[in-house]
Amino acid sequence: MSSKQQKYKVEFFYRPGQRLHRGEIATLQDELRNVASHCFDEIPEYQCLEKSPIALDDKVITIAQNKEGKIVGFCSALLIPVEGLGEVLHLGLTCVDPVARGHRLTHKLTSKLLLHYLLRHRPFSKVWVSNVACVLSSLGNVAKNFENVFPSPFYQAKPTVEQLTIAAAIDQHYRKDIAISEEAEFCPHTFLFKGSVKGSVFEKEESDSRYYHRDKELNQFYMDLIQFERGDEVLQVCSVSLATLARYLLRRTKPLNITAAAELKLAAGLVETHGM
Repeated sequence: MSSKQQKYKVEFFYRPGQRLHRGEIATLQDELRNVASHCFDEIPEYQCLEKSPIALDDKVITIAQNKEGKIVGFCSALLIPVEGLGEVLHLGLTCVDPVARGHRLTHKLTSKLLLHYLLRHRPFSKVWVSNVACVLSSLGNVAKNFENVFPSPFYQAKPTVEQLTIAAAIDQHYRKDIAISEEAEFCPHTFLFKGSVKGSVFEKEESDSRYYHRDKELNQFYMDLIQFERGDEVLQVCSVSLATLARYLLRRTKPLNITAAAELKLAAGLVETHGM
């Protein structure tokens, strides 16, 4: 770890809205919104950024502070209950102030959140994880570093029953919590939310390479699924355990599953053709 990385202190919060005093909650919310103001043209009113006294009740959060104690980055996940499967960890929102970028804080914040959550609350079991994004780097990082990620080029072409159950729960009950448009059409074959971020602060242009992953094959896989001009997002459902996290921290990559990737792209084409 370099000296530049060491100057940031990372702190973990589990359901801070239920554990902190009212004044502490308000202060934390203000500081999180301040970081977000440097990342968005307009602060989205959702997740930990929502102006609500209960906004932090169902969140798991890591924050990065500089030497002066000012928050310069955070990673916030949403805990969503899914019947029959328990608590699902939704990787919702990570922001790093531009002045603190270039020090791998995004990776550090995410890994610390996962590590502390698993150690303190699920040390001996697998945790289901979800992610919704149109940012290619986010989709690629989840695909490379988590287990059994659907959809991804490293996994099978069809989701499992558990993955379908989680996807259905998100589609039917948690759209507002995750900032998925109520008008978006969900495709159970590709886990695509069509038109989910059209006209929102989360919409990205296909030509904006700032949001690309370093792995060109991963970029191409998700670009084959997403229509950026329509405002699509991909839902990923996967799992993590302490064993998985070791691989995440080591940044190893699984071999590409060419057959599964080809089948999923074919499914996406058939879905578009038949208007499903």
